[in-house]
Amino acid sequence: MNDQKTWVEVNSNSLIHNVSEFRKRVGESVKIAGVLKANAYGHGLPEVASVVKEKVDWFAVDSVDEALALKEEGIDQQILILGYTLESNLDEVVKNGFHQVVANIETLKALQKVCDENNKVAKVHLKIETGTSRQGILLGSLYEYLDLIKKSEKLELAGVSTHFANIEDTTDPSYAMSQLEKYKEALELVDAAGFENYIRHTSSSAAAVLFDSTHFDMIRLGISLYGMWSSKETQVTASQEKIGMSLLPVLTWKTKIAHIKPLEPGTCVSYGCTEKLTQKTKTAVLPVGYWDGYDRGLSSVGTVLVRGERCRVLGRVCMNMIVIDVTSIKDVTLEDEVVLLGQQGSEVISAEKIASQINTINYEVTTRINPLIKRIVK
Repeated sequence: MNDQKTWVEVNSNSLIHNVSEFRKRVGESVKIAGVLKANAYGHGLPEVASVVKEKVDWFAVDSVDEALALKEEGIDQQILILGYTLESNLDEVVKNGFHQVVANIETLKALQKVCDENNKVAKVHLKIETGTSRQGILLGSLYEYLDLIKKSEKLELAGVSTHFANIEDTTDPSYAMSQLEKYKEALELVDAAGFENYIRHTSSSAAAVLFDSTHFDMIRLGISLYGMWSSKETQVTASQEKIGMSLLPVLTWKTKIAHIKPLEPGTCVSYGCTEKLTQKTKTAVLPVGYWDGYDRGLSSVGTVLVRGERCRVLGRVCMNMIVIDVTSIKDVTLEDEVVLLGQQGSEVISAEKIASQINTINYEVTTRINPLIKRIVK
């Protein structure tokens, strides 16, 4: 049975366009890692991978589970695990040849043990702490990691990375550039220890757009793979610097009208009676709610598109339903298609607009769409 009351459409042409824009930006010599963590930022991990697998050089994920899901899809590219992997799961990393970001010595030692037990090599990417204060090896501790790898026959230094803390939320690049200098110091230590042929990577989407000096050997293309700007500041700076980047949103989230009825003035709508109608109103019920990822903060302020026109959410967003005002929609009918996020006709509801209404960022809007909702490649 397919009771598909809400679904996400993924535009394959837009995905390919966005990768092509970054290929033009960084050139042929720089590798592109498509970042598919968090269910491909809400767009669907297998669906996105199937579209861009011939267009990117690597894939990057957060967890070994995501890496295994890609392998099950027959992905041939190298897969980099950016997040922490439990010691009990490191054998899966090694056995499957995944690349693993390492930021603590315990993980490195555990990988050494797994390698010895399986007679296999672990491909390690050391992550340097340069100012984000999350994962990261302090420069003063780096020698310990390099010494352990150098003495091992099974640990391979495949990469050295860092991540910028404030490259997208500001038009002032000074903090990011200070991080870049710390990263270069780390590279000098790595080179002095005799390591060669490892991949140097620092660039997020914003860094890749704005600063050639961050490209090194590979960029990690995340949010902008999906046609969204990392921030308004990134978009403004790109425009000021005359960096011609055209990004096309990839995702459209849809549902259908499940119920229509007229309500009289003075009628309360939804939980808490937080909204009382001031005039006769034709309402429609949509079978989607905060369980699906339609944020409760959109209560009484969110809008959706019906027949190309905006309709406001009435009252509180419920777990599995919302109520909208369809008074102005001529000939509205049961099971009319509704756009929650994306374009319908000439009207657009963007992730950025929704983010501004609920005081968050576009990343959260798409990644919180329930992964159980079907993704359809168009």
